[in-house]
Amino acid sequence: MLDTITFALDGLLGIALVAIAAFTWKLTQSLKAAPRLEPADTAPPESSIDVIIPAYNEAENIRACVAAVLTTALPGAKRFEVWIADDQSSDATGQLAAELAAQHANVHHLTVPPRPTGEVWHGKNWACAHAAQFTKGDYLLFIDADVRLSAGAIAAALSEAQTHQADLLSCGPKIECGCFAEWLVQPIMMSASAIAYDFQAINDSTAVDDAFAAGPFMLFRRAAYDQIGGHAAIHDVIVEDVELARQIRRQNLALRYVLGIDLLGVRMYSSFGTLWEGWTKNYYLGTEENLPLTLLSAFTIAMVFVMPWVGLLASLTALLLSPEFSWPVAMLYGLTALTLVAYGLLRWLSYRQVGVPLRYWWLSSVGGLIVVAIALTSIIKTKTGWGWTWRGQSLKAS
Repeated sequence: MLDTITFALDGLLGIALVAIAAFTWKLTQSLKAAPRLEPADTAPPESSIDVIIPAYNEAENIRACVAAVLTTALPGAKRFEVWIADDQSSDATGQLAAELAAQHANVHHLTVPPRPTGEVWHGKNWACAHAAQFTKGDYLLFIDADVRLSAGAIAAALSEAQTHQADLLSCGPKIECGCFAEWLVQPIMMSASAIAYDFQAINDSTAVDDAFAAGPFMLFRRAAYDQIGGHAAIHDVIVEDVELARQIRRQNLALRYVLGIDLLGVRMYSSFGTLWEGWTKNYYLGTEENLPLTLLSAFTIAMVFVMPWVGLLASLTALLLSPEFSWPVAMLYGLTALTLVAYGLLRWLSYRQVGVPLRYWWLSSVGGLIVVAIALTSIIKTKTGWGWTWRGQSLKAS
C-alpha cells in the first residue's frame, strides 16, 4: 500500500516538475517582452487630460489617491482636471470628495445619479460614463481609488502613448500587499496573470482575442474613447477593462499594454473577505467562461505552488515510517528536492524581474490551495449566481 501511494506521489511530482519548468519559461518570456513605463526624460508634448476616479465606498482611499494624482508634474498641459465620481456611496466618500474639490480648483466632485431603470449597469461603468460627459481633455485617464501614482506617472504615460500613437494605453501596476491573505494569494495571481496575458501578444497581435487592459490605469485618447462608445457601450459587462480593450481592437485602433510597476501601485484588497469576493467574481470570467481552461489553470496552480510542499511533507513522513531504502521512496526524495529547487528558482526570478514579493514564500502551498478554491468557486458563482457579488451588490442577472 505504501509503495502504491509513493509511486502515485512520484508521478505527481514528475508532473509538477514539468509544470514548474513550463510556468517559469512562459513567465520569463512574457516579462522579457514587457515594455516598462519609464520616467519621461522631457515633458510630454502639450496636451490636455482629465483624470476620472470612480468611487464607491472609498473613504479609506480617496484622499491618498487624489493627493498622489495632484503631485503630477505636467508643465505643458493645457488642461489637467480631476473628477471624483461618487457612485452612490454609503460611507464618507462623498463628503471627502466635496472637501477635496473645495480645496483644489482642478478637483471636481460628481454625485453620480442612480442607474437608469430597466438597464443593466455593472461595476464602475455607470460612474465612468457619467463622469466622462463632463470632460473636455484630449486624453481621459481612468484610475481606481486604490491606485497610487508617482509624480511622473501621468507624464510618462502620455509620452508613451504619444510615442507609440496608442489610442488606449494600459499599465500593469505594482501590486501592494498588506494583509496576510494578500501575501499568500497576490504573488501567485501576479505571476499567473503575466502568463495568461502575454505582453508581446497584446502589443503586437491584431486579434481581438489577444486584447487586454488593466482596469486600475487606462489612458484613452478621447477621440478613440468616443469612437468605441466608451463605458456606455459595455454597460452590462462585468470585466469592463478587457472588453474596452477588445472594442479598441475591433475598431482597428492602437492598443498598448506596459508594466508600470516603477511608477504606480495598487492595493487591490484589504482583507481576505474582499480578496475572496473580488477574485471569485472575475476568475472564471477572465477565461471567458472556458471551463476546461479554468480547470487546467487550477490544476497548474496546484502542481506549481502546492505539490512541491506536498512532496516535502510526504518525504518527511516516509523518512519516519519507512527508513529502509527503496526505489520509490528514493525517487520521492529526489523529485521533491528537484521540485523545491525549481520552485525556489521560479520565485527568485519573479522577484528579480518584476518584484513579486518573497514574503511568506514557504507558505505558497496555502496560497495555491486558496487560488484553486477561488477558481472552482468562481465557476459555481458565475454559473449559478449564488453569492456572486461585488462590494455586496449582486451580479446575478435579474
